[in-house]
Amino acid sequence: MPHYDLVIVGTGSGNSILDHRFADRKVAVVEKGVFGGTCLNVGCIPTKMFVHTADVAAAPAAGARLGVDAELRSVRWRDIRDRIFGRIDPIAAGGREYRREHEDNANVSVYEGRARFTGHKELTVELPGGPETLTADQFVLAAGGRPVVPDVPGLADVAYHTSDTVMRIDELPARAIILGSGFIGAEFVHVFGSLGVDVTMVARSDALLRVEDNDISQRFTDLACRRFDVRLNSRTVRARRTATGVALDLEGPVGAQTVEADLLLVATGRTPNSDVLDVAATGLATRDSGHIVVDEYQRTGVDGIYALGDISARHELKHVANHEARVVQHNLLHPDEPVAADHRFVPHAVFGSPQIASVGLTERDAAARGVRHVVSTQDYAGIAYGWAMEDTSGFAKLLADPATGQLLGAHIMGPQAPTLIQPLIQAMSFGLDARSMARGQYWIHPAMPELVENALLNLPLD
Repeated sequence: MPHYDLVIVGTGSGNSILDHRFADRKVAVVEKGVFGGTCLNVGCIPTKMFVHTADVAAAPAAGARLGVDAELRSVRWRDIRDRIFGRIDPIAAGGREYRREHEDNANVSVYEGRARFTGHKELTVELPGGPETLTADQFVLAAGGRPVVPDVPGLADVAYHTSDTVMRIDELPARAIILGSGFIGAEFVHVFGSLGVDVTMVARSDALLRVEDNDISQRFTDLACRRFDVRLNSRTVRARRTATGVALDLEGPVGAQTVEADLLLVATGRTPNSDVLDVAATGLATRDSGHIVVDEYQRTGVDGIYALGDISARHELKHVANHEARVVQHNLLHPDEPVAADHRFVPHAVFGSPQIASVGLTERDAAARGVRHVVSTQDYAGIAYGWAMEDTSGFAKLLADPATGQLLGAHIMGPQAPTLIQPLIQAMSFGLDARSMARGQYWIHPAMPELVENALLNLPLD
């Protein structure tokens, strides 16, 4: 039973912890799948590469109102797919080779297999030659999460995809069903729809992207309903195989309905891999959601065990996992001078069409918490560059403390929303008030950041 100073489970953000400062420690890295984690292989990076391709494919149809008559002649799906994974797969393979072969990792052993705790600080890894149990003084659990598959009768008997598999299909379907109304569904409906697929979205609730501010969610839902077949307030009764693919029987506002397609994408959320690791066997507590309980220093309730990223974070985002990895790295190296993770202003983005970015409180949150606030909005159509783009649907919405002008939340929907929101994240993080931000600097004219400038000026502060 080999013993290590440190065992890291997961090679996403957890893999970034090791550097030359750990060269004097005996370390093991455990990975059950592909090196690089969710973001690199099945998440942020490949999806955004598909999204950018979808943006290009959608551009010709948007040209007519600008006086440009263009058309999309064809889509070469395999070329799109192979370009994307032709870049990603070598990166994953290179990460594996580096950990296994490079001289910098002479002190690192790599175990490739499914792992689970079988005792207090005892981790058993299923290897081709049989199971091996590792013990360690310290563990870092960064094993991420996996797609949720809902308990729908018949679903196990039909062919379906999740976000882990759908990007590697061989042929683009003529028709697709997306079961789910969150950010994964919002991005893939844009990708498939822009590439010519007839897409149906099935949502249990009365709106898409319900976690967003209500105004953002409602506007996005309205736009999606104009572009796609969106079935709101629909419960999936059963899934069935058909001669050409799959059918879902639904119960909705107008009664029983059936939707059919060649491909089904199940996009109903993700769940942490804490149960796969059987963390209870080593004494770790989890929340009802399955996330491992950690303190502000990313420490679990068991001395010497840290957790980070999707397996423990409420915000299942790569930039959060990266931040937490830096915190854990520091605390492993400097246990007597620990630093805390900063989760005050965590932004997120949805790369659908239109794009969405958000940070801080929604208006719904502020009202529920009794936080005094004022609200302003600014349409893209009200700024010069918005005129240039003929954008009639995008807007920014800000919440602020009326007395101090401190920003409480920011929500943008429209072109380049994830880029435009960055100065607002910066202002919230460093305490820059709305008045100072709006009038204390130049804003390039005519450029899209004027959306932010005008939204700041529109705040009805005391």
